[in-house]
Amino acid sequence: MPKIIISDTSCFIILTKIGELELLHKVYGEIITTLDIATEFGETLPEWVEIREVTDIYKQKLLELQIDRGESSAIALALEISASTLILDDFKARKIASRLGINYTGTIGVIIKAKLKGIIPSIKPIIEKIKQTDFRISVEIELQALKEANE
Repeated sequence: MPKIIISDTSCFIILTKIGELELLHKVYGEIITTLDIATEFGETLPEWVEIREVTDIYKQKLLELQIDRGESSAIALALEISASTLILDDFKARKIASRLGINYTGTIGVIIKAKLKGIIPSIKPIIEKIKQTDFRISVEIELQALKEANE
C-alpha cells in the first residue's frame, strides 16, 4: 500500500509561489488535504489532491486552541489515517504532531526527497527561489538540507 501523504497549506502556497507545485505530485503522487486547507489555500487544487473531511471535529477543535484551523485539520486527519505522513512547516504544529506520534516532514523535506529520487538535479535553485518569498529558512536549516541532499 502506498504511503499516504497529507499536506498543510504552507507547502501548497510555497511551491505555487515558486512555480514548483507539480514537484509535490512527482515526489508523492496523490496528496490528501482537508477542506479547511483547500479553503485557506484559496485557489483550485490540482486533480491529484484529494480533499477529505475530518470525522472527529472535536479533536480538531481542541487542536485549534493551540494552532490555526488548517494545521489543526491536517493533524486531526493524520490522527485518523494511520501510517500517514504530514507535510507541515509551522514549528508549533510540528511539536504537537511529534507529541502525538505523527510522522511529518516539511516543504524543504519534500525538495530533498525530490533530489534523492532523481526528480531534480539540485535543491539549491529551489531553495534560492523559496528565499525570495516570505518563507523563512534559517542558515542552519539550509545547510542541513544541503547536507541531506548530498550537495
